[in-house]
Amino acid sequence: MAENAAIDTAGAESGAGVRRRDFINIAAVSAAGVGAVAVVYPLISQMSASADVLAESTTEVDIAAVQPGQAIKAVFRKQPVFIRNLTPAEVAAANAVDVTTLRDPQTLQERTKEGHENMLITMGVCTHLGCVPQGAGAGEVKGEFGGYFCPCHGSSYDTAARIRKGPAPKNLQVPEYAFTGTVVKIG
Repeated sequence: MAENAAIDTAGAESGAGVRRRDFINIAAVSAAGVGAVAVVYPLISQMSASADVLAESTTEVDIAAVQPGQAIKAVFRKQPVFIRNLTPAEVAAANAVDVTTLRDPQTLQERTKEGHENMLITMGVCTHLGCVPQGAGAGEVKGEFGGYFCPCHGSSYDTAARIRKGPAPKNLQVPEYAFTGTVVKIG
């Protein structure tokens, strides 16, 4: 037994196993790592979107009450959105237009979702200088093409919200959207 005791003390003196200095080094590096995470995490997390921004990233609108020929206004990212339930006559008028004659050629099918060709959803911002066109509210002027009319500079849009006359360079923008039953989720 005396020989085993002599070997144990000799091994501890020669540096075999974990020494006190190694333990202090490991503890110091671990503490520095935890401190770095504690400093860096708030800096990184402040770059993510706040709750009010995330809340405005999508808008849901129940369209069950929108009758054919009626349009409603909603708000998406602090901008107006026009949701219009086209009548069969408006759909036929939009489809009858030769798209090669349009400034920004798009068919009605390209501007609506399959199975919901009568529901046209566009941003309510004129593509000329950002005014809000009329035609989505009851009694508002719809312009000579029966769609929307921008009172700022006279741009006229047809029933598919395509630019037909005036200085606007493009059609009213169609945002990303999806239907879930009678609810449309914009954004």
